[in-house]
Amino acid sequence: MSVRKQQAAQTELELKAAAVRVFARTGYLKAKITDITAEAGRATGSFYKHFTGKESVLEALLADLLTRTDDNLRALEHGHPDDFRDREAVRWHVASFWDFQQQHRTVLVALQQASTVDAAFARRQDEMLEPDLRHLAEHLSGLALPGDPIVAATIVSRLMWSFATATPPHTSDDEAIETLTTFIHAGLAGLGRS
Repeated sequence: MSVRKQQAAQTELELKAAAVRVFARTGYLKAKITDITAEAGRATGSFYKHFTGKESVLEALLADLLTRTDDNLRALEHGHPDDFRDREAVRWHVASFWDFQQQHRTVLVALQQASTVDAAFARRQDEMLEPDLRHLAEHLSGLALPGDPIVAATIVSRLMWSFATATPPHTSDDEAIETLTTFIHAGLAGLGRS
């Protein structure tokens, strides 16, 4: 890679890291591009060499997260339980989500804020998340679902996210994971086998 390309890649990384810090401090909706560039110590023009706006930097952050998640799943492909009739399979996925959500909370909250005010961004986000939703739907095979597995997977996914963003204060991670696991597993177990 040439020096110029290395510098461009470094600038892009610094802008993304600065965006996360700004989103954590002000929230996505109040963040300004000038806040991001000031945080990164870069000129505003440098931002536009890499991104078209706040939405595109957020989309790039989501793409980075999905790449890391895919890499982690490939590493564990044959090592994680996948039959959601088994409580331990549900717990493994809930715990994995919980850890991911805790590590990347700022970006996930920013994604939620952006999709609330921008329907086009919400559609793009849904497109990017579809493979993960399909992966979750595959774990629901063997259950007599009341509808399409993607719909059921969407319910499970939204439940996990909603609970993660509204967990009562002083709830430990273990209590949150156990409660969410029991709730999801009990609901799915009640559906029985196909």
